[in-house]
Amino acid sequence: MTVSAKNIPAPDIVPVRRALISVSDKTGIADFARALADRSVELVSTGGTAAALSKEGLVVRDVSDLTGFPEIMDGRVKTLHPSVHGGLLGIRDDAEHKAAMEAHAIQPIDLVVINLYPFEDVRFGGGNYAATVENIDIGGPAMLRAAAKNHAYVAVVTDPADYEKVLAALGENDGALPYRLRQELAAKAYARTAAYDAAISQWFAETLSVPTPEWRAFGGRLKQVMRYGENPHQEAGFYVTGEQRPGVATARQVQGKQLSYNNINDTDAAFELVSEFDPDRGAAVAIIKHANPCGVAEGASLAEAYRKALACDPVSAFGGIVALNRTLDAEAAEEIARIFTEVIIAPDASEEAIAVIAAKKNLRLLLTGGVADPRQPGLSAKTVAGGLLVQTRDSGAVDDLELKVVTKRAPSEKEMADLRFAFRVAKHVKSNAIVYARGLATVGIGAGQMSRVDSARIAARKAEDAAEAAGGQLLTKGSVVASDAFFPFADGLLSAVEAGATAVIQPGGSMRDEEVVAAADEHGIAMVFTGMRHFRH
Repeated sequence: MTVSAKNIPAPDIVPVRRALISVSDKTGIADFARALADRSVELVSTGGTAAALSKEGLVVRDVSDLTGFPEIMDGRVKTLHPSVHGGLLGIRDDAEHKAAMEAHAIQPIDLVVINLYPFEDVRFGGGNYAATVENIDIGGPAMLRAAAKNHAYVAVVTDPADYEKVLAALGENDGALPYRLRQELAAKAYARTAAYDAAISQWFAETLSVPTPEWRAFGGRLKQVMRYGENPHQEAGFYVTGEQRPGVATARQVQGKQLSYNNINDTDAAFELVSEFDPDRGAAVAIIKHANPCGVAEGASLAEAYRKALACDPVSAFGGIVALNRTLDAEAAEEIARIFTEVIIAPDASEEAIAVIAAKKNLRLLLTGGVADPRQPGLSAKTVAGGLLVQTRDSGAVDDLELKVVTKRAPSEKEMADLRFAFRVAKHVKSNAIVYARGLATVGIGAGQMSRVDSARIAARKAEDAAEAAGGQLLTKGSVVASDAFFPFADGLLSAVEAGATAVIQPGGSMRDEEVVAAADEHGIAMVFTGMRHFRH
């Protein structure tokens, strides 16, 4: 038995005699209410819910009959009344509470069934300001919190998915609900109202252009319990926020095993990268391993783009994630299926392509319905000990930047196309990032090194390994190179020169820019400054 602040034990089971039902999502509510009525539970309801239940032939008591006060102000005020909240908050075994309830004719409410106004749907669905504000629920969260606080006597249901669980418990306990279940439902109710308020506060911050509000809240709904986290000894879950951004969170899984924590992390990285490439301009493919690209390319077709991307680092691509910016076709599907791949994510897939992938029963195929907008604003968050680091999404796009040629030689038209391509990729490579590109394809990628020189050398070495494996020429000869941040010294540039790069794109801004530019001029290298850095940690 658990003891309250007044040392009153919470009963193990509480009979359900009266239920207050007020739901926006009416999925399954008629069947649930009918099952309650069959157990002689009195149904009290509001507005649209009462009408829906009455239409199903159920006897429903309107909440205004309980309160003695009509709904007013377009339904904004209907349950904010002592007869409702007293019925929810009254401690049934407390003499003072019991006397107050009797004195004011307050009837106890044993079960509250509420899901809230669809604020998140309206917010992410592009509703205007007035419509979004109107969908901020007030009475619903108040009743949920009241019932959850008094879970010693009241059960609170916020999710249609819990109807069966509640009915099963009623059946097992002769019309009563056990304390443990009331606790679990209360915890879920508080989590729901917290996520709801988080969505509202986030919307206000975005609407008012407040990048760092005094209080910051995040909320999400569990989509999937993971088998484990990054490693088998870690527990994990996948939560979705409701943001309608095409990607792994909104994708439909056509086939394959359940996604793992690492699959989701890597697939998100892959699709965000490939979304940098406008599908109207050309087909693009990104191959990702451990959240870093090991090959990216554009081509006349997805199959061509995939072959070019794979050639960059075929060893690392084994067991990787493949993201595409166009509808997966059969030709591309056959190419991808030649080697072991964990996940394919694309806007859509042809029936022929789905049939090809079906032969690989463990290969996950995710369809998003579109590509993500790389310029779309949003937030990213990272936990640190005792806090959160929150920032706006890196929505900078090289196509929007005014590129500045800082060397004596300007890039050729072909070099400039490759420079833009390489900088798009570098944005999605862990820092320090170096990307060699040629013919709209990566030919060497160096990621996550403590020294930019090391990244340049590793990228060149990977290019050598790929060329040796293919029995062809070293593709960094005549390539361009992109750096996610400035070269602090000329040594990083010289490493790129050694690899055969002929043009460089970088943010600029180093104290030694003049030294780096002079080194480029000395070697006949064209260099472009973007003025925008893309650190990624």
